[in-house]
Amino acid sequence: MYDFISEAKDIFDYTRTLRRDFHHHPELGFQELRTSEIVARELKALGMEVATGVGKTGVVAVLEGGRPGPVALLRFDMDALPIQEETGAEYASVNPGVMHACGHDGHIAIGLSVARILHTYQANLAGTVKFIFQPAEEGLGGAEAMIAEGALENPKADFCLALHLWNERPYGWLGISPGPVMTAGELFKIRVTGKGGHGALPHLAKDPVLAAATIVTTIQSVASRNVSPLQSAVVSVTAIHGGETFNVIPPRIEMQGTIRTFEPEVRSRVTERFQEILAGVAQAMDCQVEVEITSLTPPVINERRITTEVQQIAGQLFPKFNMDKDFRTMVSEDMAFVMEEVPGCFFFVGSANSEKGLDAPHHHPKFDIEEGALEAATAFMSAATANLLVGGR
Repeated sequence: MYDFISEAKDIFDYTRTLRRDFHHHPELGFQELRTSEIVARELKALGMEVATGVGKTGVVAVLEGGRPGPVALLRFDMDALPIQEETGAEYASVNPGVMHACGHDGHIAIGLSVARILHTYQANLAGTVKFIFQPAEEGLGGAEAMIAEGALENPKADFCLALHLWNERPYGWLGISPGPVMTAGELFKIRVTGKGGHGALPHLAKDPVLAAATIVTTIQSVASRNVSPLQSAVVSVTAIHGGETFNVIPPRIEMQGTIRTFEPEVRSRVTERFQEILAGVAQAMDCQVEVEITSLTPPVINERRITTEVQQIAGQLFPKFNMDKDFRTMVSEDMAFVMEEVPGCFFFVGSANSEKGLDAPHHHPKFDIEEGALEAATAFMSAATANLLVGGR
């Protein structure tokens, strides 16, 4: 094994500078123009073959090794979130209402640093590395857009790797698990239509507010009473809109939220009961209830053999790190679309540091990371790629 820890340490200033620059200038999904321009520039400087504008703002680059071997696909997401930053960091967002609150700024910097390290070993690299810098991971279909424009072709990959900096766990923790590790994600929209009226005369109205409130509380029974405690499901209402003033019962209420499941049979049971409850509430409350359920992503499923090898590499590289081999999260990820086509491993790198106050959760206005995780993740992704290429020959 090459000394990837030393390599990552040597270029840490480069990695951190990139990460802070991306954090300072965040861009929303499919708007990553400045970001993708920097990514392409850095990759071209290494002499790579680079394609831009793939899936609108995605970047694809290929590093040909000096020896024959398989093709590895490494994916790094680039988009920020519509959140007003409150970290107070010197590198805080200069774009009002836009923030890297999920760690994608770190992912981009890690990806470019891995490219730089592997380029150093290009002559001895056994195979080809395909770098995919993806836009619009946050529910906007970035992976699908890139796949539709041929990102997985020419060359086709034999295996894939992806990572996520993870602020739910401290720096020094790794989550590397076989099987399903992230859920299928679905968006639901509900419209409850009744009959508006005066707030003081509710008997003359058909109150969609009461019906909506009943729906919110009742669908919580789906996960707790219709799914085995040994399985997992989440049903969350995350937005409710309706009404304008204190004394008017509105004619309609609109809601939206998400369903998360790992197994197809659980998903089927959850959506079946979900719709039965909506129909029952509609009848009981004398309102009309319409629902639209949209699939966002399938589950992320790690291939067992590849994941076992990644675990072994992690154990050799970071013997003092805490490795969780049974970690799963109810969060979804559109890397799942890539992994439906290419077997691989999606792993997590702990990035929180509570002593420094760097432990705000993902998608929070105060989200920030322990930057030492950048160095560890760079070394780990480089080592995993190089060693899997050799093992996959």
